[in-house]
Amino acid sequence: MTDTPTSLPESLLDGIASPADLRRLEKRDLPRLAEELRAFMVESVSRTGGHLSSNLGTVELSIALHYVFDTPSDRLIWDVGHQSYAHKILTGRREGMARLRMKDGISGFPRRSESEYDTFGVGHSSTSISAALGMALAARNKGEEKKVVAIIGDGAMSAGMAFEALNNAGVANVDLLVILNDNEMSISPPVGALNHILTRLTSSKTYNAAKEAGRHMLGFAPPLLELARRAEEHVKGMITPGALFEEFGFDYYGPIDGHNFNALLPTLENIRKLKGPQFLHIITRKGQGYKLAEANPILYHGVGKFDADTGIAEGKGGKRTYTQVFGDWLCDMAAADSRLVGITPAMREGSGMTRFAQEFPDRYYDVGIAEQHAVTFAAGLASEGLKPVVAIYSTFLQRAYDQLVHDVALQNLPVVFAIDRGGLVGADGATHHGSFDLSFLSCVPNLTLMTPADEAECRRMLSTAYRLDTPVAVRYPRGSSDFSVTVENDLETLPLGKGELRREGREVALLSFGSLLATALAVGEKLDASVANMRFVKPMDRDLIAKLAKSHTLLVTLEENAVAGGAGAEVGRILLEMGFFKTPLLRLGLPDRFIDHGEQKELLSEAGLDAESILRAIRAALAGC
Repeated sequence: MTDTPTSLPESLLDGIASPADLRRLEKRDLPRLAEELRAFMVESVSRTGGHLSSNLGTVELSIALHYVFDTPSDRLIWDVGHQSYAHKILTGRREGMARLRMKDGISGFPRRSESEYDTFGVGHSSTSISAALGMALAARNKGEEKKVVAIIGDGAMSAGMAFEALNNAGVANVDLLVILNDNEMSISPPVGALNHILTRLTSSKTYNAAKEAGRHMLGFAPPLLELARRAEEHVKGMITPGALFEEFGFDYYGPIDGHNFNALLPTLENIRKLKGPQFLHIITRKGQGYKLAEANPILYHGVGKFDADTGIAEGKGGKRTYTQVFGDWLCDMAAADSRLVGITPAMREGSGMTRFAQEFPDRYYDVGIAEQHAVTFAAGLASEGLKPVVAIYSTFLQRAYDQLVHDVALQNLPVVFAIDRGGLVGADGATHHGSFDLSFLSCVPNLTLMTPADEAECRRMLSTAYRLDTPVAVRYPRGSSDFSVTVENDLETLPLGKGELRREGREVALLSFGSLLATALAVGEKLDASVANMRFVKPMDRDLIAKLAKSHTLLVTLEENAVAGGAGAEVGRILLEMGFFKTPLLRLGLPDRFIDHGEQKELLSEAGLDAESILRAIRAALAGC
């Protein structure tokens, strides 16, 4: 601990219930507060799980922002939100950290309904500058004096939306501060030309010397600021790789040490007085202050519960996940076909592509946080005879829907979409649940859509998808299935558009799409119902649907997807087309609302998709037949 005067309380953090309390501290006390806050964060996240590395890297920045700016009147917008835990703790939610990301607890991301200090809800990347520009323009139009600050990481800065916002903001002539939190990481290691520009910028000894002088000047009185800016601009124009952000109309400052209050505080205090769009470049380190996270920031990006003293193990053991099955299949298929290329938008580890990247580096493409580009890039590769596999989370594919429709499906190009995290993902909550993909994909012409019920079926669906010469999506959930299955190393396929009858019963037929098959079989046993593993959402097995409709009183569809427009809706359409006008159909899936964070099983129960809830719904439907 840093030595402090005896008059200070034993714990500074205990005395912080709001930023107003923080602003009453002396500047010399802030390093000690940062130590306490970082220690509390490690201990807290070790008990709950959460995003750790990125949050440890922004402790000093969070303190400095709330110390300098008049929050919540001044607006802070945290891009993605992976770095907002210190912000939450400083704004009255310290006790709430005990139930971080748990059902009925606080969210892992900033959320407007949770606190007045959370000025904009986030979870996906690269939205902060756009939102901040909107807030700054709104303040100007209303005649309000407030400052607006967007904090964005170097990974999120690589996305097209961030540059669209910069392009607009640079000519809007509003008071807006963009802080680039440069930790040389997104989730996976950084990629792309922007990263090279930032690396060259921060590694230039001459420029760093010039910036050191600039930092001292920024600490002087306001009349010298313009002189400092002009001198800095002149020197920077000669020695940096390019005044990229100034070309967008921003006044650029930095890079400065984001862990040094002596650099952060005077710089922020003086920038706060400036008019127009300002850009501050800070350098931070993911995992700062916790040696294990510093050494392996990727491993500690998102963690479950762990021992804060000994850390977490690299391998969790146990059953293979869908993600791991995909990663192994990708390598096996790549060995069998040299046309295969793998693409990820900055999610190498999360999508199970680490081994592929190592074994096939010339056929592995991490395009950064750029989902739209990833899909159209894949279309370009496919148009020249290659076989792209795009590994992407369901919730992130939403950002590239137009590209999927316009650039892939319309041209009927053979791109395989390996869609991970379909359905409810748990602790990350509403921004990350894959709730809508079956709905928004099933209406797209030329696209085949599959939903595996277990890991072995997932592998065969991927092989089936790869061998089709059209766009295909295989959508699988987070984690593992409830089945004990053997995943063979073959590359066998499945019959296109054919489901299977897993249990023959009477009166009720359950048509399960994907992850709910084990639950459907449990319900089937209690009701003596038939259970079909439908496998394909498109093309759907019309013969199997007709067979079940002819022989059962009630059909029940089950899907871990929004009921609106989902697989069940497609079953209803097919029944009408085939003339089954009187066959009762009960469609069960995710309700028409956003579902919060919590354990996956808790959330399924809340959504009425656990066995007991399904039984109650079926019995109620039978009573009305």
